[in-house]
Amino acid sequence: MMTNYFKILAVAVLFISCENSDKAKENAVEVDQTTIGNHIERLASDEFLGRKPFTEGEVITVNYLKDEFEKLGLLPGNGDSFFQDVPMVEITGTPSESMKISGKNGSFALERLKDFVATTNKPDTLVSLENSELVFAGYGIVAPEYDWNDYKGIDWKGKTAVVLINDPGFQSGDSTLFKGNEMTYYGRWTYKYEEAARQGADGLIIIHDTEPAAYGWNVVEAGWSGARLTIESDLPLLNVESWISGESADKMFEVSSMKAQDYKTLARNKDFEPIPLDLNVSVSISNAIKRDVSKNVVALLPGTERKDEYIIYSAHWDHFGVGKPIDGDSIYNGAVDNASGTASLLAIAEAFKKSGPTKRSIVFIEVTGEEQGLLGSAYYSENPIYDPKKTVANINIDALDSPGKMKDLTITGYGHSEMDEYAKEAAEKQGRYVIPDPEAEKGYFFRSDHFNFAKIGIPALYAGGAYEGFDMSIDDIEKYNDDYRMHRYHQPSDEYNPETTELSGIQLDVQLLFNVGLKLANEDYFPKWYEGSEFKAARE
Repeated sequence: MMTNYFKILAVAVLFISCENSDKAKENAVEVDQTTIGNHIERLASDEFLGRKPFTEGEVITVNYLKDEFEKLGLLPGNGDSFFQDVPMVEITGTPSESMKISGKNGSFALERLKDFVATTNKPDTLVSLENSELVFAGYGIVAPEYDWNDYKGIDWKGKTAVVLINDPGFQSGDSTLFKGNEMTYYGRWTYKYEEAARQGADGLIIIHDTEPAAYGWNVVEAGWSGARLTIESDLPLLNVESWISGESADKMFEVSSMKAQDYKTLARNKDFEPIPLDLNVSVSISNAIKRDVSKNVVALLPGTERKDEYIIYSAHWDHFGVGKPIDGDSIYNGAVDNASGTASLLAIAEAFKKSGPTKRSIVFIEVTGEEQGLLGSAYYSENPIYDPKKTVANINIDALDSPGKMKDLTITGYGHSEMDEYAKEAAEKQGRYVIPDPEAEKGYFFRSDHFNFAKIGIPALYAGGAYEGFDMSIDDIEKYNDDYRMHRYHQPSDEYNPETTELSGIQLDVQLLFNVGLKLANEDYFPKWYEGSEFKAARE
């Protein structure tokens, strides 16, 4: 009896010792802030030429990442290679200088870049809309679960749809209309182009509006001009994908059959039906076509006991390269977006090496083509190197930036999976609190690479401090974030200055994400999707 008692006591002591050892292990390893800063400084330097795929900047970037993973002692993550080839098509489109709108009540021309942008994913040397009939299609949504169809009753062949950005729930005051202010995937521009193509339309024009789009016209102008990348597909494609400014849309509706009708209010009605505008549009795009292969960079830290189960950390290495000069600067360095995330993966890999072996394997994927539509992660999701059913979770890092340490941990996509609980536990240990994204209407859940992992059923965490600082107020942080969006986001001014850039908040977030991954890597539990999440079925 006494022998059994001592055996039980010994096991208990061993268990407590191991538990304390695990906690000490978790708390002992710090992600190095200097490592983060040094890598951001290099990756965002002019030497890397804005890190655009298919350029010399890509060659420099992916080789730098490969070399840094090798220096840390990580293994190639794709067989014997650190690279996963991502075949793409680069389409350098030159639209006509004007987009012509004509009708019986008046005709006018929109000026390229100032009033409209036009692109295509069709790898043809010339695409065009020639007197294509314009039809207002509300939000351009077909959503059976909401009993919603903005395309009903019309043969769309030879026609161009005109639609609003975001979805009907935005600023409706009705939380039951779609998801209220929280943007659904139906609100994203990528979905709208895809749906118009499925409907057989020749073209689609999205009306820009800063608030529901969550970015100004300057972002559209920069992001939808010059060379664009796509993955070749058998899916239907539009001849022309376009945006027009809100002012141009008002001008168009004034000479249309709708005249002064409130088109935004009409589009929010569940009984909305497409409205022919009695207008035609003409625009053309001349294309230079280049087929090439970009690269995801993949590194592996093998586990011990459960090495065929994987935690994937992801960040995109790409940005916009060399483009339209602004204030004499043409290199889009992308320090925040996303040298910060790219550097953070290297710093987390370093921390794991210092921490020692984990039960599960850790995979680091630096993906390409995020800025062109999440292309690298989309390719990985269609051609996964690691079995999605054996992939425990994805932790994605994109555009970390803060003026200091943050009290909050804002989770984009909060309420989808048990990854929320892992993040909450890690945040509480840092004396922080968790909140859902307060700007869910801007659809950030669909705007970074975790989305493609979620689509194949892998629970994903995308989180960072963005709301309230330990030493700065909510209002001060809001001003800081607004300044970034207005003056640095997707502009050459997104640069790194080691003397003025505050890294403590970034380090705190990266530490938390490391701690979450470390916990997952040393247990046998698979986080689950919550009931009601649209991604649950893919996992099951």
